Amino acid sequence: MTLVVATFYKFVRLPDRAEKQQVLIEHCQTQGIKGTILLAQEGINGTIAGSRAAIAAVLDLLKSDPCLADLEHKESYANAQPFDRLKVRLKHEIVTLGMPEVDPASQSGTYVSPQEWNALISDPEVLVVDTRNDYEVSIGSFQGAVNPQTTSFREFPEYVQTHLTPAQHPKIALFCTGGIRCEKASSYLLSQGFQEVYHLKGGILKYLEEVPADESLWRGECFVFDQRVAVQHGLEPGTHEMCCGCGHPISEQDKASANYEEGICCPHCYTTLSLEKRLRQSERQNQRNR
Repeated sequence: MTLVVATFYKFVRLPDRAEKQQVLIEHCQTQGIKGTILLAQEGINGTIAGSRAAIAAVLDLLKSDPCLADLEHKESYANAQPFDRLKVRLKHEIVTLGMPEVDPASQSGTYVSPQEWNALISDPEVLVVDTRNDYEVSIGSFQGAVNPQTTSFREFPEYVQTHLTPAQHPKIALFCTGGIRCEKASSYLLSQGFQEVYHLKGGILKYLEEVPADESLWRGECFVFDQRVAVQHGLEPGTHEMCCGCGHPISEQDKASANYEEGICCPHCYTTLSLEKRLRQSERQNQRNR
């Protein structure tokens, strides 16, 4: 059976998030839903998978709250359940920048639709910045985009402080997987005095869903945080797999490397994987092969 994978987020004050947690857990369990939903004072962020009816039931519950009545979601599909379990967690931030004073609910950049995105990032006066982490960028990004080479979203403010200035970069376009990180990043940039800040509405996933491949400025695949690992245009499954040793996406080229050991390590972690973890991964691989 084909399952629906729904992603959603909204920056909005949720003072009753603790009460919502248990209600959501019970409702999702009843519907057979798996995935992750994060609740924080600043809003909600989730990726869940289940049948069409189950996803609709959970979204209906969420939208029954006036604060979330206009909650938007994106859909893709999977032939098998991409998540191992259900998690509904209370967090300090729904996407961790480490600066709780940044408030996208009161200040964020200008949304740009997927249909308008190509024209914006083709403007030579616009600096295009990928707000994702380096391992995500490594398998795909927009043509001409800057990679800040961060290992965590917490490092983004430092990148801004050392590489960007309002005077030298008057127009900045940001993007990320589903829209949440670039929206928060846009709020941070505005708080630092940048004037024209744009971000891709719905993120890369919405762009890949709506913009035809022959018109696309996207190059490569888009990393996703579930067992699909990556998706392509039309949100079709990608070709990458996940390294069991370090969690880095690995390509067919990586698997052809002498530094790739199936189920143990890949070229990205071959030299850094501890002996203890190597032995543990080796035993797990042996068990899988029995």
